[in-house]
Amino acid sequence: MNKTIKPRLFTSSYWAILGANFMLFFAFYLIMPILPFYLKEIFHTPNSLIGVILACYTVAALTIRPFAGYLLDAMARKPLYIATFFFFVLFFGGYIVSVSLFMVIIVRALQGLMFGIVTVAGNTVVIDIMPSERRGEGLGYYGLANNIAMAFGPMVGLFFHDYFSFNTIFFIAIITGTIGLILASLVSTKQKAPVKRPPISLDRFLLIKGIPAGIALLMLSVPYGITSSYIAVYAQELNLSISSGLFFTFMAAGMMASRIFSGKLVDKGYVSQVISVGITIVLICYFGLALCLHISLHYPSLLSPIFCLIALFVGIGFGTIFPAYNTLFVNLAEHNQRGTANSTYLTSWDIGIGFGLVIGGIVSQHTSFAYAYLIGGTLCLISAIYFTFYVGPHFNRHKLR
Repeated sequence: MNKTIKPRLFTSSYWAILGANFMLFFAFYLIMPILPFYLKEIFHTPNSLIGVILACYTVAALTIRPFAGYLLDAMARKPLYIATFFFFVLFFGGYIVSVSLFMVIIVRALQGLMFGIVTVAGNTVVIDIMPSERRGEGLGYYGLANNIAMAFGPMVGLFFHDYFSFNTIFFIAIITGTIGLILASLVSTKQKAPVKRPPISLDRFLLIKGIPAGIALLMLSVPYGITSSYIAVYAQELNLSISSGLFFTFMAAGMMASRIFSGKLVDKGYVSQVISVGITIVLICYFGLALCLHISLHYPSLLSPIFCLIALFVGIGFGTIFPAYNTLFVNLAEHNQRGTANSTYLTSWDIGIGFGLVIGGIVSQHTSFAYAYLIGGTLCLISAIYFTFYVGPHFNRHKLR
């Protein structure tokens, strides 16, 4: 019996872009958990304003992403990928030279613009260089590079915060990003002729058929945004006896374990089913994080293992969701709309992240982060219902492949 031979996925270019993606996100995650401390210790910024400043990054990224998708669909993708990668790395130096809160905000916004383009470009280039038959699996491994960076970046950043200056940490981010830039330059892509575009129209910047899925994804990313920047502060609030950096390690371990498995299921056609399972896991976890405040007061000996277990399953949930959601958007788009599809996917995610940063800062200023996670869990529940009864059926009606 003849076995179907799978097309090759792990080419030299694919390995190079995996490495580049890891280095980019390691630099990103290295400074992410220390930025609230940086703003507090250097500029004495209140919690409510910290959330707004951190959100500038996300607002800038989501503002540029629709235009990034248009540019990536209309011109050669690799040069744009390399250029924005370079400036993303360069702006880490901006934190070193900033002498005022206003300068930090400017640097944060400019780096957010570059991040908004380089991540869309990376997602689009990797789809271009992988066989379509292994897209779910390939995106799973590509995202795995993010997760490995997540496992070590925040932990290393928080460790360095105890022993080194903020400038040292920012300099390490520059070195890491530069290595990623070198790897990105090694990626070989096919020449792509510019695509003629009609006059400016909404579908050149936004995948219209992906809007329902984008709304559901946005609601999921709100609690993720709260977690990404505030989990270390929440751990202090809980008087956690272990390093808060372990949350990211366990979360990343969960993502690594689930991404490969979910990617293969996606390639078999179980896109909406995989997403539904992932959302269910995530919503349970965020209600669990909200309960951690109660556990810390009444069952303190159980707090550390429960905290780590929740982190593991948050990772499993999102690791299950990410490859499936990315594939969902790509499968709703024409081949010459891959950039737009990726842009819409990441823009939806960034809007929720931005809301999460602001909500986390404001709610914690007046009550506790536990209430912020309660809000996040409720949004996940709404997202689950919306996806089950509308987004999933909508995808099955309009998917192109």
